[in-house]
Amino acid sequence: MSTEEAYRQCEAITRRTAANFYYGIRLLPRERRGAMCAVYAFARHVDDIGDGQLAREEKLRRLDAQARALAAFPQADPVMVALADAYERFAVPPDALEALIEGVRMDVQGVAYESFDDLVLYCRRVAGAIGRACLAIFALRDPAGTDLMQAGRLADDLGVALQLTNILRDVREDAERGRVYLPAEDLRRFGLIVAGDEYDAASTIMRLTHRPGARVGQDDMDAGGRADGGEAKVQQLGMLVRFQAGRAQKWFERGIALAPMLDKRSAACLLAMTGIYNRLLKRIAADPERALRERVALGMHEKTWVAARSMLGGSG
Repeated sequence: MSTEEAYRQCEAITRRTAANFYYGIRLLPRERRGAMCAVYAFARHVDDIGDGQLAREEKLRRLDAQARALAAFPQADPVMVALADAYERFAVPPDALEALIEGVRMDVQGVAYESFDDLVLYCRRVAGAIGRACLAIFALRDPAGTDLMQAGRLADDLGVALQLTNILRDVREDAERGRVYLPAEDLRRFGLIVAGDEYDAASTIMRLTHRPGARVGQDDMDAGGRADGGEAKVQQLGMLVRFQAGRAQKWFERGIALAPMLDKRSAACLLAMTGIYNRLLKRIAADPERALRERVALGMHEKTWVAARSMLGGSG
């Protein structure tokens, strides 16, 4: 397969499965856009392994195979053909996508998150790593005068912000898969679980997010007939979502300092991607109970407006 055809396939994957990011990626020059799509196509493939229906051991075997592929770049796989070219053109850090695989391996192994710091480690692996890979592809405004270590930290911070937003958008869907990314210490703090019930957190969230009208039912009564869940617990879960959204907003505010370090088109790409996600985060924070009932998304016209504004240096 030619490199050009491999890039076309990666762009099609990104356009189909990472629409929020593609609004920013398409603002890049052709070569950088192709490299970015190769990174996202690889990330999509790894995520699909983690989210699929295969047995746990088979998922882990396939993740191991992806890690080996990063070392050999097999020519039979169009994503790896494009990714090999992107690595050569832009010196993408080899450990970035390896960290992504480790993060998805945490999903497959059912890792639980006791503290927010534990969750940040996961976010750094699955999204901060992508941020560092993207930084290698972006063009710098002043290559000689840029502190690359600082730029890498800011790219990592933005990756964490984006992943925290994904987590808050997908609380309901993740619970359906038996996954909970809200830290156990925060679930206890907001009265949603008690010590020792951490492994029941997914069923608790499922029960609260699948309640038409959030009415108190028999299952929400304690032995004395008093409501111990229902509307009150839905509201507590909404408060926790808003609390986590406030945390995510701080990661956005730190990470966006990366934009002035980039050239105009790379900065526009960054501002478009982060602008879309930041608007999504603000929408979740404004009405967290709605976000728990249904998937929050921005419309096509709104995304286009954010992308267009990013070309003028606005963050959306």
